[in-house]
Amino acid sequence: MDEILILQTLLGELHDKLALLKNLVVRDVQFSKAPGKIKVAIGMRRAGKTYFLYQEILKMIKKGTSKTAILYINFEDDRLLPLDEQKLARLVDAFYSLYPENHDRKCYLFFDEIQNVENWPIVIRRLHDSKNAEFFLTGSSAKLLSKEIAASLRGRSLATEIWPYSFEEFARAKNVSIDRSSYSKKTRDKLSKLFHHYLSEGGFPEIIPFDLDIKQKTLQEYLNVAIYRDIIERHKINNPKLVKYMILSMIHNVSRPFAINKFYKGLKSQGYQIGKDVLYEYADYIEDAYLAFSIGVYDKSIRKRKTHPKKLYAIDPGMIRALTLDYEGDLGWLFENIIYLELRRLGSKVNYYLTSDNYQIDFLAQTPRGRKKFFQVACDVHEAHTMEREQRALQSGMKELKIEGEIITLDSYLREGIKL
Repeated sequence: MDEILILQTLLGELHDKLALLKNLVVRDVQFSKAPGKIKVAIGMRRAGKTYFLYQEILKMIKKGTSKTAILYINFEDDRLLPLDEQKLARLVDAFYSLYPENHDRKCYLFFDEIQNVENWPIVIRRLHDSKNAEFFLTGSSAKLLSKEIAASLRGRSLATEIWPYSFEEFARAKNVSIDRSSYSKKTRDKLSKLFHHYLSEGGFPEIIPFDLDIKQKTLQEYLNVAIYRDIIERHKINNPKLVKYMILSMIHNVSRPFAINKFYKGLKSQGYQIGKDVLYEYADYIEDAYLAFSIGVYDKSIRKRKTHPKKLYAIDPGMIRALTLDYEGDLGWLFENIIYLELRRLGSKVNYYLTSDNYQIDFLAQTPRGRKKFFQVACDVHEAHTMEREQRALQSGMKELKIEGEIITLDSYLREGIKL
């Protein structure tokens, strides 16, 4: 049976790969501890989802799970083409034929980039209901997975977002130990130097050991692949140049307001023939592919939420630096982007806030349990008027909404991180 031969090859390659992973950077995120639920990891391509699965597999083996009870398939492997639900079902059947003892014990099935399999939810639902197994899936499109999960896996799954390395994980990847118990000037200087490397390089795991010029070229290639695979091909877009121009415009404006209507008018003045609704669709596709994210103003008024422009943030500081040239003079924009990503890693819903006096507070974060907190971001507050301005906005918002808040500076972030 061809599928058994294919599986023997794939599993042999997996075991060889796992044996070589001596210095795997442990991620701070974990799958939800919910027995019986299908675990889904979503995020941008190259953000580390595959190695996150490897991390989970290695933990299982360390705890005594037999390697033969673990199935891992990467559906970006061209040797598996063509892919459809029948191929997926046959591969799983071959796994149980190869190891018949698996019929009588719990198994662990890992399916990487599952969105490449046509009609995958049909098979996953059936297997989940009929097998004594735990399922772990990854995918590169948030909206694709959420739509299909809502339609076919309702009540059966829990999603976990995988982001490029945080600063803490970046330090780990660089073999730098962060000890904040004694925050001396030496510690501060060491962390500050490392953080500025993080600002320039970003947290995509693969590029950490690369030279700087190779890092930038690789990040640019990441963007191109995401554009063509997760946006243009998936949504059958016939204007790829405009999509890329829109993405570059959005990344160029991180931490700033970005209004589709204004962008639309700019395109019209340049001679583009495009509908405004299409641009809103493109913006959704860009966010679904985890390239850039928008946050709206926090307000009870639907009208105000719709009329105020959204603010933009990008997937990674290194990606921003690889695609723009004008961030050297104001690292505050990059720092604010990093704080946004940190809040997302913590599972928060994020908005910005405008006070009744029109002062802006960068973030209003709401935890999954409903707790709210303001964060005003200021990379450098050495000038008295800067601190006064940030405090004025924060105090005004805290008074209006009766919630706590804090100013995040580079020094406070390096010293304490973010506390929700």
